[in-house]
Amino acid sequence: MGIEIGGQIEKVNGKELCYNEFAERYLAKNQPVVLTGLMDDWRACRDWKTDNGYPNLQFFSTHFGKSKVQVADCGTREFTDQKRVEMTVSEFIEHWVEGSSNSLLYLKDWHFVKEYPEYVAYRTPLLFCDDWLNLYLDHYRMHKDPDTNQENDDITCSDYRFVYMGAKGSWTPLHADVFRSYSWSANVCGKKKWLFLSPSQCHLVFDRNLKSTVYNIFDDVSETKFPDFKKAVWLECIQDKNEIIFVPSGWYHQVHNLWDLLWRDYTEAKEYIEDIRDICDDFEGVCQRNLAANTGMNFVDFLIFLARFFLANMVQLYCQPRDNEISLSGCSKVTRHLIFNFASIQKIALKMKSNEGVIGNHGFFLDLKDTLEGDLEFFKLCNDVGRIYGMINEQQNWNRDPKKAFVVDILEYSSSICNLEDFVKFIDNAVAKLGNVWFEEKKLLSA
Repeated sequence: MGIEIGGQIEKVNGKELCYNEFAERYLAKNQPVVLTGLMDDWRACRDWKTDNGYPNLQFFSTHFGKSKVQVADCGTREFTDQKRVEMTVSEFIEHWVEGSSNSLLYLKDWHFVKEYPEYVAYRTPLLFCDDWLNLYLDHYRMHKDPDTNQENDDITCSDYRFVYMGAKGSWTPLHADVFRSYSWSANVCGKKKWLFLSPSQCHLVFDRNLKSTVYNIFDDVSETKFPDFKKAVWLECIQDKNEIIFVPSGWYHQVHNLWDLLWRDYTEAKEYIEDIRDICDDFEGVCQRNLAANTGMNFVDFLIFLARFFLANMVQLYCQPRDNEISLSGCSKVTRHLIFNFASIQKIALKMKSNEGVIGNHGFFLDLKDTLEGDLEFFKLCNDVGRIYGMINEQQNWNRDPKKAFVVDILEYSSSICNLEDFVKFIDNAVAKLGNVWFEEKKLLSA
């Protein structure tokens, strides 16, 4: 079945874009773009390909051959994805070189950065440094399952920085990225064809019940099951070597922020087990465990994620110079960036509060005093937040000790957060403590 191509993705020189320009032109507008000129000094671009531009498979086999990785069989479907098997990098490369099997394999989701931290394959471009998810996962595990031993599995659930390798013809089924977040993908060698679908058309690739999406857009897609698929208009992009593609939130599938995604996945998980509600002693607990297993986090995980990030941003705000005579518009770029983060977190918390009866507590607890006084990972997170926003906003004096800068009177409201209502009140209290100078435009936090 043919698909309609309605345009190409814009290609620009990334060296000529500052962060604010990128944020205004592409992040805020949720538009894809191909960026050039940002990979010139990457070690991966020297080591991972041969002089004639082909993948340096021998290098991978020699230096990283023992690593165990997930490999997708591009010709075998398993539920909504391709069938996956585990093998070593050497075994994968041997299969690639010999080409003796009928199956086309694609190495996916290799946590290379965490597995080889001393081998710096690349530097994250400044345009993509404001990455809350990976920044958080550098210091905390998103979800801990008390029923399973995960301590020896730190790499496989540690971050969302992946390496992919595949021969010509390898591919990935239609999908949206994890948590419907944005992502970026750098191509070291070879070419990659991308087909994008705007979020405004995402409904066209879903079935009649809005539950499942088309698996392969180049298949003979059933008009009975997917009646609107032919109406979709795609954007096409050929990504060349040394090019980075920015994949905006929600492109390919549905557009949702993280809370919307969690709520939808929770509703679906709940529907699947509704028939055991009457015989289940902890029905909501089961729903939350299923949500974490299917999505990667549950309501408690998300609340703790938001609370820690709010606190880290607040600590960094205390590090910024203040002048009681200036207005919000006169504050530094870093200060305005941090205030924007507060606004985003508050909006999500208030949206969650509208569903508080269902969300409940489910074991949510964050000890603020212990976090501020004894959690070393938290202050590493604070330092990373300050370093990143200092770089993004070209403020060189970010390197302060947040522990010394923090004002303890923030804890006058409470020393812990035990539920969603506590969190919302803590946000309001924190805003009041920070004073009217930075938050005189109160509408910024409620827009």
